[in-house]
Parts: sequence; C-alpha cells; structure tokens
Amino acid sequence: MVRLEPLLLLHTADVLAASSSGPSSLGTFENPSVRSRPRFRYWLPDAGVDKEIVSTNIKDSGARGAGGVEFVPFYNYGGEAGDPLPQADWVTNGFGTPAFRDVFRAALQAHKDAGLLMDFALGPNQGQGVPASSDDPGLQWDLVPYSVPVGTNETFQGPIPGWGTGELVAVVSARVLSQTNISLPAIDSPFLTAQSGYLSLVLEHESLTDITDQASEDGQLSIRFPTYSNGLGHRIFAYYQKRTLNRNLHFTNNATTTIWDNGSFAVDHYSPRGAQTVIDFWESQILIDGIKELLMEVGNYAWEDSMELTSNTSWTPALPERFQRKFGYSLKRYLPVLNFGTLWPDNNVNIQKYRPGAVQSILSTPDAGAGYINDFRSVLEDGYREYLQTITDWARNELHLEFSAQVSYNLPMDMEVNIPVVDAPECESLQFGDSVDAYRQFSGPALLAGKSVISNEMGATMAAYGYPFRSLLFSVGRAIVGGVNQLVLHGQSYTGDYYETTWPGYTAFSYSTSELYSNKQPSWDHGLSDVLNFFARVQYTQRQGIPRVDVAIYNKVSATDAAAFPSMYQADDLINEGWSWAYLSPDNFALPGATVENGTLGPDGPRFKALVVENASNMTLSGLDNIREYSTQGLPIILSGGLPGIFPSANASESTAIEAGLTHLSTSANVHLVRTGGVAEKLSALGLSPHIQVQTDGKWLTTWREDSSSGIDYALIFCDSNTSSGYITVTGSAKDKVPFYLNAWTGARSPVFTYNVTDHALTLPVSLQGNQTMIIAFSPRGLNESGEPKTHAIETPPSVIGATYDQRDGWVAHVANQGSDTTHERIHLSSDRYIELPQHQRTASPFNLTNWQLVAEHWEAPTNLSDAKTIARKHNTTHELTTLVSWSQIPILRNASGLGYYSTTFQWPPTTHRRDNGTADGAYIVFPSILHAIQLSINGHRVPPLDYTDAKADISQYLKAGTNEVLAVVPTTMWNYIRSILPEIRDQGHLPGLLAEGLPVPGISENGLVEEVSVIPYSKLVIR
Repeated sequence: MVRLEPLLLLHTADVLAASSSGPSSLGTFENPSVRSRPRFRYWLPDAGVDKEIVSTNIKDSGARGAGGVEFVPFYNYGGEAGDPLPQADWVTNGFGTPAFRDVFRAALQAHKDAGLLMDFALGPNQGQGVPASSDDPGLQWDLVPYSVPVGTNETFQGPIPGWGTGELVAVVSARVLSQTNISLPAIDSPFLTAQSGYLSLVLEHESLTDITDQASEDGQLSIRFPTYSNGLGHRIFAYYQKRTLNRNLHFTNNATTTIWDNGSFAVDHYSPRGAQTVIDFWESQILIDGIKELLMEVGNYAWEDSMELTSNTSWTPALPERFQRKFGYSLKRYLPVLNFGTLWPDNNVNIQKYRPGAVQSILSTPDAGAGYINDFRSVLEDGYREYLQTITDWARNELHLEFSAQVSYNLPMDMEVNIPVVDAPECESLQFGDSVDAYRQFSGPALLAGKSVISNEMGATMAAYGYPFRSLLFSVGRAIVGGVNQLVLHGQSYTGDYYETTWPGYTAFSYSTSELYSNKQPSWDHGLSDVLNFFARVQYTQRQGIPRVDVAIYNKVSATDAAAFPSMYQADDLINEGWSWAYLSPDNFALPGATVENGTLGPDGPRFKALVVENASNMTLSGLDNIREYSTQGLPIILSGGLPGIFPSANASESTAIEAGLTHLSTSANVHLVRTGGVAEKLSALGLSPHIQVQTDGKWLTTWREDSSSGIDYALIFCDSNTSSGYITVTGSAKDKVPFYLNAWTGARSPVFTYNVTDHALTLPVSLQGNQTMIIAFSPRGLNESGEPKTHAIETPPSVIGATYDQRDGWVAHVANQGSDTTHERIHLSSDRYIELPQHQRTASPFNLTNWQLVAEHWEAPTNLSDAKTIARKHNTTHELTTLVSWSQIPILRNASGLGYYSTTFQWPPTTHRRDNGTADGAYIVFPSILHAIQLSINGHRVPPLDYTDAKADISQYLKAGTNEVLAVVPTTMWNYIRSILPEIRDQGHLPGLLAEGLPVPGISENGLVEEVSVIPYSKLVIR
C-alpha cells in the first residue's frame, strides 16, 4: 500500500494574477516564451546533409517544447572520431563554405518560421577556431621546450637543443640540485592518453640565467659552467614559439588550394588577435547574402564549448612583453618553471592531465616556484579576458546578439576570474560531475556580475540511447540549485540518411554518449514535451527578479581543477541548516557590484549576508585589502578553521604583508574566528538566518529569488536524497505574503493550504520524493484577491491528503481513510477555529489496481537496415500481468524497446469486503515509480502531466459510476533493442565506437511500469 503524503498532492485552484508573469520576454509561468525554454544542442553531421530534414528537425524540437537549438557543425567530433568517408567531402561541405551557408540559412529560416531562437557555434565542433591560412597570426601558439644536461665542470658547445623548431624565445641555464624519475600510472581510457613518466628536477633558484644573448644567429652556443662539489651539474633549456596548427576540424587531405583544405585551425585564446581571426572569417565567409540580417533576427547566443586546446605551454607571442609590463621582471629566466613546475604544467589541465611534459622544474625556494607560476597565469587570464571581450563586443555591437562560452575551465587559470566577461557563461553536467559545489564555484562570479542567464550543457553521460528522464531530472535539479537557469540538452540528432550509416541513423560520439533525442526515441511524442515544459517553467521562475544567496565563500586557486572539481566547502553545517552559498575569487571583488551596503555584499545582486574564508584557502594581497574594507563597512567576515594560507607571488614582500594583515584582520571588528564546521552556528549567533531555513530528515537544497516589480518571492526546494519530510521557514517581508504552489509540470498555481505565521516567520510543512523539485511563490497580499484565500490551515492531520480552493466554495479538504477507528482529528485554522473531521473511516479505503494488460509496441530496425530515415518498424505483443514488473523480467520483452500501453479497470464507487463499504467524493491515483516517462488517461480523458518524481493526480473529474478504464502509455529508452543488434549497426562504415574501441557495453536497462499503482479515495470537507 502506498504511503499517504499529506497536503502535497496536486492542488487545482485559481492562479496568481498576471503581474506574477515577470518580464514579457520570458512569457508566463503557464506558457514560458522561447527565451525561457531549454534548447537542444543539434549535431549537424556536415554541410552536405539534406537541409530540408535539418529544418524539419528544428521545427519538430520546437513543437515539443524546446526554444530552439544550439547549432553545432559536428563533423564527427571535428575529425577526432575518424576521417570522413570520401562521399562526405569536407572540403566542399566544410565550415563556412557555400554549402555550409545554405544549410546555416535553412536552420535560421526554420527558427524564424517556428518562432524559435538559435544559438550557433563560432566554428566547427567546439567552436574554437575557423578555417584560415596556416600562417595566420591569430592561430593558436605554443611554447615548445627542449633541454639537455651538462655535467659538472663541463663546457657546452654546439647547437642549442631544439634549434629550428620555431622562433627562439629564450635559452636558460640552471644548476640542478637533484633529480628524480617519476612514473605515471597507466590509464584505461579511450579519450585520454598518458606518458609513462617524467624527470623531476630541483633547480637552484639563484642559478637561473637567461643566456639567450649568448646564442649565435644560427643557434650555436658555447658556455662553460663552474665546478661544484655537490649537485648534478647544469641543464640548458631552450624555448621556441610556433603555431600549433591544432585543428578543431581535421581530415586527411593533401590539397592546399583553399583554406577549407586545411579543415579548421584552433585560434589564439590569449589575445584579441585570435578573436579577430574568428570575426574576420564570419564577416567574409558567412555573414553575407542576407545571412547576417536573418541571424540578427532569430539568433540568440554566439557560443564556444569548453577548452579542448592542447599545447606544451599556454602561450601567445605578446606574453613576455605583457608580463614585463604587469610585474616588472622578465619571465624568460623562469620559463623552466612556467612550462612544467610545481603546480603541474601550463597546458590543458584536463585533457593533458596525464601528459604534463618530459621535464619538471621545481625551484629551491620555499614555494618551489609557485609564485612565478601564479604571476604567469595571471597574465594568461588577462589575455584570455581580452579574447572573450573582443567576441562579446562583436556579438553585441555588430549582431545585436550575445556571447555564451564555457569559460576558462581546462586551461591553467582560475576559472572564476573571467566568468563575468561573457553574457551567458555556461558550465556542463558531465565535467562538473553533477556536483552542486562545482556549480556554485561557477555561478558565484556570474551572480555577483549580474548575469541573468547561467547556462548548462546538460545530460552527457556514457549512456547513448539509454538515458532515462529520471536521471536527467536528477542532473537538472542539482544544476538548478547550483545557480543554473538555462539548459542546453545534449543533444538532438539529424534524422536523415548519412553515408554508410545504418538505422537508427547518425549518432554523435558513436553510441558512447547520451543522449540522442529524435523521433526514433519512443518518448519523443510520449513524455518529452512534459519534461521540456517542466524545464521551461523552472527556468522561468529562476529568471524572475534577482537571485539572493545567503553566504559567499572565498576561493582562490592558481588553476581550477577541471579534471575533478573537488568540493571546496566540505563541512555539512551550512547545508543542514538550509544555508545557500556561492564562491568568489578575490579577482571578482573588482566587479562594480562588489560593494557592501546594509551589511551585505552585492546589495543589488546576490546580497550575501556574510563572507566565509576557510583555512584551506589562499589569500591574495588585493583580496585581503578588499576583505578588510568589507569588514569595516559592516559585512560579517568568518574565518573558518584558522587563518588562510598565502597565495604565492614572486613579490616576496606581498607574502609578508599578507601574513601581517591576516593577523590584524583576525582581531578586527566584524571578523569572527570559528572552528571548522562552526560557520552556521556563528551566523545564527550574529542574528542572521538563511532565506529558506530547512528542517528535514533528508537533504534539501534551495534557491531564492526576489522580484521587486511584482513583489513576489520565489522559493525552489530540490530533494537531493530519498523521500523526506520536514518544514521550510521564511522570514523578513516574505512572512507577510501569501504562499502559492507553482506546479512546473502542469503550469498550475494554487494557494498553500497549511502553513503557520508568527510575528517573525512563516513555516510551511513539506514532503518530497527523491529528485523532486518544489516551487513556492510568496505573493503580496491583495495582488490577486480573487485567488487569495481569506483563511488557511495552521495544522492538519495526516488524513488530509490535499485541498483545493476557489472563490465561490473556499477551501475543500480531501480526507482519506487512514484505517483508524479511534483517532480524533481536526483542522486548526488561522482564524483559530477548529474543524472537526467527520468519521473519515467511512471513506472508502485505498486499493491497488490489478489485472493489467500490457500491449507492447515494439520499435525495431527497418527490414533494410540502411534506411536510416525510418522511425521504426513496429509490431505489437500482448501480455496479461498479475504483477507490474520491468520489461527485462518478461522474456519476450527483455531485448525490446518501444511503447507500453498499460490498461486496467476499477469500479467506482469502490467496493470492499467490509460490511461498511465506505463512500468517496473523489480519488487520487498514485504511481510509486516512473523509470522514464508516463502519459495517463482515465476513461479516454487525458490527465495533465504527472510529476515524474512524484506521480500523483486527482482523477475525480474523470470518474464515472461503474467501470472506469485506466490507460498509462509508458515509453522505454531504445537501448535494450539497439544493444541486441549492436554488431549489425554501422556508423559511417564502422562498428559503433563502443565495440570498435573495446569499451564496456552497458547492460540491460529497466523499463516499463513497475510497482503497484494505487487509488486513494477521499471525502470532501468544505471549509468556510
């Protein structure tokens, strides 16, 4: 028997006034505009595909609730997944060719015809470069290292190591104090490669010498080193700058006639020159023949993916000059440390995690050379900022659009520094590992900068054709409470035929990565719209007004660990008490909004109530100066676990100043030193409280937004645990407002029946299923008098399982049979009246539905497997079920995918074997577990969408006397069937990547309707 959940079954009542709709460009809560809706990343195979099918795919996604697509010219992952077949002809059909312009125009026109908005990648694949000449100065640069040992009391005479590699930048010599061969573990990954080890050197700091001027013009060097009684002699290092000629679109081609013969080169991301190469290409090759005007009409974001650039050293030719200008010393002497030093290499910290370089150089200084590395990375951040700003300005000024990018992470920089530069910074669920803490590291700078949109590339996992919505809902819930309010679903497939590719058609990442949304998924027309509309309404609420976050946590790193994204704040005190938080780098304190007013940081934005500095963090001198000023202006500063460490710089005087400044800060007014895990206790002692206080036996995460134009506050609660219950409490002006449930699955708004208001707070009981999201709007009194109850309940017994409200009848409580004949129950109203419940034992008892018939619609490959355009070949089998079990437990359905049509009947009014059969005025139906999606009909009437995490519905209006018919349409994922024919499938002439790469093939997944379905009769109790 299903557990009865008091109060939180669906409420159906008059909605809030139109004034709660927010900005008109966002639409309404019931019907969010395309700007509020999620989008699909659309993988265009190449520019030679059928543009009519591309147009149809885009329009179809809009018809199902998407706001448009993020148009990504995929080119087989930029060629990383293999060369194209000859028929594809990526020279003719490359990025920016006439063929590309045709399909790009068709995609834009499809968006215009369907009233949608389109994001577009700035280049093929990840958008990190464009076709160009190989000598273009805006291409990506590298600093290539070479070195050679020189023994004690030896003379080096000959060509400097690596001569001829590129343009010589520097030759450096250093005395070696010690050396160690370090082995690296082997890795088992088809996506990453590893070197076996490297040589780690300890260099004498004082011996580092720039000897570039001693090398001749033809690269010859003659130098004698002094004799030492200990040590390992010297080493000569040489560094050359050259274009990497890395390509974000590459393929085998011997021709060099046009820039498209080269594919597409990655550009310099550390200078505005790289951005200008991108801009020049767009303006000369794509934004012509009316495309610019059409793009300005239906475009949304120019977009760039996370950084997959590789190199020996992150570099741009102007870097030495910029470094000298910023720090007053030459970086050339320290290049051995900057190439691969104590803080790991300065290349791609994720993709090249296991390829740091051949030689590591550590200095004989207290910080092992970290200060020089930090200075170097600061200059990289400056150059990267100029790159981002150049594209942002171009998108705004020339196209009247905006720029979105997955800012910084993977490159050796502090991610939080440059997040504020772009219009819509984007993170991702895959690399962030669904970590709420990682999202908070990303969203904090964006919130302080006043960004209205924080985007997320959502849903990439190793589960192609097998990614159920319940997993997606988990990932989305975590992203939302981490600060995200725009979803770009990964991704939508081209549904036409492609060269030597069998059904189910073109599959990005060759069957390794989720998800492949298209009409070849049974959920495309049976559940996807419900999910997309749910996401749209959640996004709508998360763009109303201004987000408020309780606490800022100081976080300064040399380079964000994008390979792991470790949690920064690991104590559980804040989360247990309902505090929300976000991270800020001290670089963010330079933002215009980083001011203190009325004891809060960012008064026009997140309005942080305190700033927490943990002892594990690293303090900069500028950060210390800002924090000292914030404390004098009234912002509480909490030092957790002791004083923080020092962020090293080459300027030794800074470390001394920071150390002294921290000691002074710890004794200053508004600065509080607490034990690790004692932050929440101190916040409470200071008289502060979170925007949403929680008391729960589970784990709830929250967001809070305040819309000054309507006066409405929005609370979102996500259950990041199993089923749990408890209370939320709000204070301040919200306690004097009227709470309304916002059902993001249906678009309905309904007043909350049970809550308690005191002089200081409003407390509301909450019960949530795992992964469930609840949204509550706190509306000013009188905003919508027709839908605003004059009274409400303060306390209700468990037998009250729901309530409805309308202006004519007032409140109607739904009272179920709890099975007790002795319990005396009553409702306590806010008017201080008590309403005695009638003998609810006379209400009919809950009962389970049995004798289900399952008609399984099998979706299978067409007879001609090469016919990839076909949705599926379909046939039915019928199954009589005494128990609801997964398809995997039904032998004939074990390898099947498709649609399950589950039907049964029940009698109404219900009959029992008791002498008193009981009565009922209505009923709820409860589905305890939805594996993927469901659409429900009662007696032929479609029931509004169910919450897939808490699938309950009041079906009273559909009931009739006698036999009542229940039909649940339940789609499966396609994985089980595709898995069964995987060896027969071909992807561009090859086996699916799972098989070709020898990757583990996922097992059979669970599908269908499982667990007993219950009907809960209730009696109505009118409360006037």
